Amino acid sequence: MSLSCQTISSRLGVLKLNGRGLLCLLVFTMSVCGSASGLCPTACICASDIVSCTNKNLSRVPGTLFKFIKRLDLSYNRIAFLEPEWVPVLFDKLNTLIINHNSISSIITGSFSTTPNLKYLDLSSNNLKTLGSPLFQELRVLEVLLLFNNQIAQIDSAAFGGLYKLQKLYLCCNSLSHFPLDLYIGKHKLTELVLLDISYNHIQSVPIQRVSLVPAKQLSGIYLHGNPFYCDCTLYSMLIYWYRRHFNSVVDLKNEYACVLRSDPKGSNKLPLLHDNFLNCSESTINVSFHAFGFIHEAQIGERLIVHCDSRISDAGTYFIWVSPDNRLLEPDKDTDNFKVFHNGSLEIMDPQLEDSGLYSCIAINKRRLLNETIEVRINVSNFTVNRSHAHEAFNTAFTTLAACVASIILVLLYLYLTPCPCQCKTRRRKRKLPQSSAHSSILNSTPSQDPPADEKKSSSGKRVAFLEPVNEPKHGQNGKVRLFPKETVIAESILKTTRAKSDSDSVNSVFSDTPFMPSS
Repeated sequence: MSLSCQTISSRLGVLKLNGRGLLCLLVFTMSVCGSASGLCPTACICASDIVSCTNKNLSRVPGTLFKFIKRLDLSYNRIAFLEPEWVPVLFDKLNTLIINHNSISSIITGSFSTTPNLKYLDLSSNNLKTLGSPLFQELRVLEVLLLFNNQIAQIDSAAFGGLYKLQKLYLCCNSLSHFPLDLYIGKHKLTELVLLDISYNHIQSVPIQRVSLVPAKQLSGIYLHGNPFYCDCTLYSMLIYWYRRHFNSVVDLKNEYACVLRSDPKGSNKLPLLHDNFLNCSESTINVSFHAFGFIHEAQIGERLIVHCDSRISDAGTYFIWVSPDNRLLEPDKDTDNFKVFHNGSLEIMDPQLEDSGLYSCIAINKRRLLNETIEVRINVSNFTVNRSHAHEAFNTAFTTLAACVASIILVLLYLYLTPCPCQCKTRRRKRKLPQSSAHSSILNSTPSQDPPADEKKSSSGKRVAFLEPVNEPKHGQNGKVRLFPKETVIAESILKTTRAKSDSDSVNSVFSDTPFMPSS
């Protein structure tokens, strides 16, 4: 039997009922009419606009829920994936959805089209591995998104596109290996994001220079502890700067920041990163990060300088005051010497001088929110001309030394490998080679040698003198000459060195005189 509320009410006018019958009819009518807008499922607990269906072995949202519920808890069930049909009806008043501790491994675009007004979404402790693009574009008013304790290793740059109101994003305890910089810089950046928890992932380094571009309002809410960072002075100086700015992400969790040496890739020995400067980081390295984050500003004499007050409470209704190194108050609309303070907190120094160097303090006061913050900034004013002359002198000295070393090496190489040989040396070598026929025809001359003129001595120096024996000479009847060697075919050659003195040549001539050598009898 099926009755509608309209049918029952139309029949009330023709039925004549007594008091008891009318009461029963009213009860029946209320129960039937209530079922049209939904009932509390037997597997759930309903308390006004809150419904809890935890640990009921559900794979999708029950279709008989009240349409006006604001909070739905589906944790500890067996929901495996989210698709557009997993929520059968439109819940336009639902603002909190909890689906943690399920088996969700994928999310299809359009899965949240029936819950467009969610402000709090909990997808923690599931099996998500990648986040494609886009997944949450229907959730235009979402403020808090919990994705911790999944297996997320990759996030697309547009995965969170459309979340213009998102303020808190929890990505702790996943498998991320890179800092999600697209959340702050790029086409799909989240301008309202004030808390990002990426602790206990696999991140080993942080792009310091690009992270320094993030406003302090967002920077103060980045939680990085528990990651296996490499021990690096740049990272150390960034965290020290955050500590000086009293960021809770570093002050409250100082002991949780550790690092490993690059020589220890397995990370077996973790070192405390913020306890004592065991890295022995130089002051110049630390100042580089301080420059990047705006703690130190460099100015030249006479060149206009603008310093911004990067406060975490720099919203509407915030009043800014600067305090100079000599304790002068610098306020908006009150020009003091060459200083000017704008309503957005920026400080302008129109004509910086050396005496303007020092530590400045920016005080941000929000009376409506009863908040205040003090930011310290160091300004160094220097003379560019003097610094440039010193730099040129150092460069000239280094360049001169380098040029002298290169020239010396070139000269040594030229001396060793490229020494030219005179042409006369080559012609003399050719003249020294005698034909074999002329060598056999030369014999010992018995005529005493006459001293050649001085010019001929000079030209003959360095020549080879050979004393050879005729080959076909008879064995007997040598006419008083003595054979030098017992065999006929042996050739005796004696080379006189060119450096030998004249006395040596005279002694040689005296030995080979025409006095016959007679053997002793």
